[in-house]
Amino acid sequence: MVHRHSALKSLKQSKKRYLANLKVKEKIKNAIKIFKNLLKEKKIAEAKNQLDRIYSLLDKAAKKKIIHPNKASRKKSRFTKLLLKTTQEKQKSL
Repeated sequence: MVHRHSALKSLKQSKKRYLANLKVKEKIKNAIKIFKNLLKEKKIAEAKNQLDRIYSLLDKAAKKKIIHPNKASRKKSRFTKLLLKTTQEKQKSL
């Protein structure tokens, strides 16, 4: 157990921030799952809308330093490539 009042306060703040950050990360994970499911179902238009939502969530998380900015950029790039690949596959099958 902590002995100082400031250490106790710091511990409380740390736990509160941890839980808030966890919620943001869960939102990102859920958005990614939805995006990938839309790609599997070949729903390109809906996947593009979901990709915009993912961009927004990643940018906000990077701005708040919940995730590293380079990680956000890398994920955005990979999901964009995945969408383009799926779009091209769909066009080839038509």
